[in-house]
Amino acid sequence: MKSIIALSVVGAASAFVTPGQSSSTKLFAANPSLDMEAAEVEEPKKVYPTVNGWTADPDKFCAGLPGAVAPLGEFDPLGFTKGLPVQEIKRFREAEVTHGRVAMLAVVGYLVAEPFHPFFNGMISGPANTHLTQVRDVAPFFFAWLGGSIATAEFIRAKMGWEFPVAAMKKNIAMKEEENFDGKTWLSKLNDNYYPGDLKFDPMNLKPTNAKDFEAMTNKELNNGRLAMIASIGMIVQEQVTHQTLF
Repeated sequence: MKSIIALSVVGAASAFVTPGQSSSTKLFAANPSLDMEAAEVEEPKKVYPTVNGWTADPDKFCAGLPGAVAPLGEFDPLGFTKGLPVQEIKRFREAEVTHGRVAMLAVVGYLVAEPFHPFFNGMISGPANTHLTQVRDVAPFFFAWLGGSIATAEFIRAKMGWEFPVAAMKKNIAMKEEENFDGKTWLSKLNDNYYPGDLKFDPMNLKPTNAKDFEAMTNKELNNGRLAMIASIGMIVQEQVTHQTLF
């Protein structure tokens, strides 16, 4: 008899409970603050385009760009890239790649042009530091053409990799407001879909088609460029001090 009475009481009580209402729902109903916290959604992270197999990751060293190779690995003792947004890290890499390429050409020029200089009837000689000045005196029209060629190449690089100055200024202002970072690059900004150093100049079709091989080739170029920058500054300083050719 007692069991029958107990079952009837439980059944009557269950009639006042909404069907399908779980204990967690009851808890949120009793605690509105928890319900509001659960409703809060984290802001979506910025999505970066994938270029040459690289997708920028602000949480990684140098946003995940190639170049952190053994034995130095993530080498940045002065913290130049610490706390930088992806835009600024790309700009730093663009500068590194460009200077590395110029340095590699300079090293070849120093090693070849000093012992072997058949151009201009052999009139250009002596330390390589003085060759450009000699060219200007011996062949002024060629010197002007050379300067114009360099300016044209830089203009093409700017058109391909960089935002138009007015658009760059607006985006830099927006970045300052959104990411609280003032890069002081007011009128310059790399295009979002531009990979630092990729000027689409590949006459021998050497650029790999898959991401892994492209990263490997990029690491090789960076390593050679870094070595060439160190070597070229050594050559320049030596000739400035000695006023003699390297060999």
